[in-house]
Amino acid sequence: MDASVFQCLFFLFLTWGCPAGCAEESSAPQDITGDAKKPVLLQDIAATTAFISAAEVAVIGFFQDLERPEVVNFHTVVGRIQDVPFGLSTNPEVLSHYNITINTISIFRMVDDKRQDLEITDGKAIDVAKMSRFIQINELRLVTEYNPVTAIGLFNSTVQTHLLLLTDKTSQEHTERVLRYREAAEFFRGKILFILVDSNVKGNERVISFFNLKKSQLPALAIFHTPDEEQDVLPLGEVSVELVRDFCNSFLARKQMVSVQYCSHTSE
Repeated sequence: MDASVFQCLFFLFLTWGCPAGCAEESSAPQDITGDAKKPVLLQDIAATTAFISAAEVAVIGFFQDLERPEVVNFHTVVGRIQDVPFGLSTNPEVLSHYNITINTISIFRMVDDKRQDLEITDGKAIDVAKMSRFIQINELRLVTEYNPVTAIGLFNSTVQTHLLLLTDKTSQEHTERVLRYREAAEFFRGKILFILVDSNVKGNERVISFFNLKKSQLPALAIFHTPDEEQDVLPLGEVSVELVRDFCNSFLARKQMVSVQYCSHTSE
């Protein structure tokens, strides 16, 4: 296994002894009753583009053939995952615009301007559980809470710098802290993944100790560059947009300086 992949895997799965099994268990959707949520019918390219742009995370089912059982499963998933907007399109122009050649479920993410596709090929069974897990793994947001499911999506992201806010979610200041943290995240889309780590979750104690922090030093920011494991930490009195921005910019500038020095050295 490539060293950088191993390092990233080690960090992201540090908390959980069996991430795959935990993810499957955590992603099991709960049944709902009453009128199920329905996907928005996207009938042209303009409507589809607007739908994607309006949300941090958007899921669209692109279907050429509505008779497949996966379409029924997709509607079931839409009704069960309440905090994600779902769309559906069968328009050939829309499918062509997004380079869809077979039935596909696509996740569009604002955080890194990426798209993840689950293609439904002949003979490939995609049931409700698999669909739900695909969506919940890949629905990264401007601020993503760290858990066994999202850890997989964070690991798969091409963004290699991760910023963690280690904080107590039961604190009276929690809501305000996250609002400011999220506001700062807007400035680093595609550069840094902003992650929320609840210090009250028992398994997250290992994440805190990984950065040589104690609970008495929280809340704190911890930044981590996955390829070389370089990190920095900053215990906080309070979270402010300016403080988070300065901390991130300082780390990115230091990494850029090291990269320039390395390139200069290797070119000599």
